[in-house]
Amino acid sequence: MEPTIILKRPVRGLTQRALTEFVAQACGAAGLKGSVTVMVTNSREMLALNSRFRGKKHATDVLSFPPPAVDNGFAGDIAVSLDIASRNARSLGHSLGLEVQVLVLHGILHLAGYDHEGDEGEMAERERRLRQRFKLPTGLIERGETHRGGGGSGHRLI
Repeated sequence: MEPTIILKRPVRGLTQRALTEFVAQACGAAGLKGSVTVMVTNSREMLALNSRFRGKKHATDVLSFPPPAVDNGFAGDIAVSLDIASRNARSLGHSLGLEVQVLVLHGILHLAGYDHEGDEGEMAERERRLRQRFKLPTGLIERGETHRGGGGSGHRLI
């Protein structure tokens, strides 16, 4: 199924079509079945989502929302903060488009059932391999982003 992409603001260096293709390829590579919705938004909206669903009073870079028990071919939602992605890209010396892809890949892995906060490094290894495959820069787990870049990375919401 083709992913749904919602760009609340344009992403410099990444078209909606290119992000759609990347999400479809990354979902296939991660073994994620079903449709995915990706929303690229601002930190204000990420703060509202993080507060509502996780009880955290700060914006975060990426959030993953798995489907309810009855999924009907739906794999989940991913929300990305373009503000935090922009800061990360500048500080790490790569493009905003690449940073958005890194964040989306992290979210896809959470939707596929990985959880770096409780596993034995499986998610980190899977993310590393997929980043190499897609020629993406250093990922969130390797950066130690759990408490950087706005206060969290890719947390699954239940």
